[in-house]
Amino acid sequence: MKVSTRVEYGLLALTDIAIHSEKGGTVSSAEIAERQGISQKYLEQIMLGLRQGGFVKGMKGSRGGYQLARSAEKIYLSEILNALDNSILADNLSSDDEQSNELRETLNSCLWDKMGGYMRRFTEQMSLADLIRECKNDGENRKNYMYYI
Repeated sequence: MKVSTRVEYGLLALTDIAIHSEKGGTVSSAEIAERQGISQKYLEQIMLGLRQGGFVKGMKGSRGGYQLARSAEKIYLSEILNALDNSILADNLSSDDEQSNELRETLNSCLWDKMGGYMRRFTEQMSLADLIRECKNDGENRKNYMYYI
């Protein structure tokens, strides 16, 4: 599956903030950009969308930066995806043009609609905290598969 860089970077930013602000601190966009290899200018545009979506809050001042607006347990991937790119979880609508036919409609209902439904349910059930746990587990598993010759 392909997602836009906006979605990918938005998820990276939220995950980075959640991990690095666990003790109540803030995380600057410069820190996120450096750690994740993202253009800070582009990241600021994404952060604006995340702030407007109610996922992060900005703090001003010398110790300023971003914090999650609510706990990672209460932020679901479906919300994030819809805020950053509302076409990802959108229903597949069949067109009314001349190209539309029975086979196309059957394929839409048997495959694409079902895949979309599975993805919607998956993202509605997985919180940002779940994603972080998965990432930590995956990282630990990768460390265990180091081979030396």
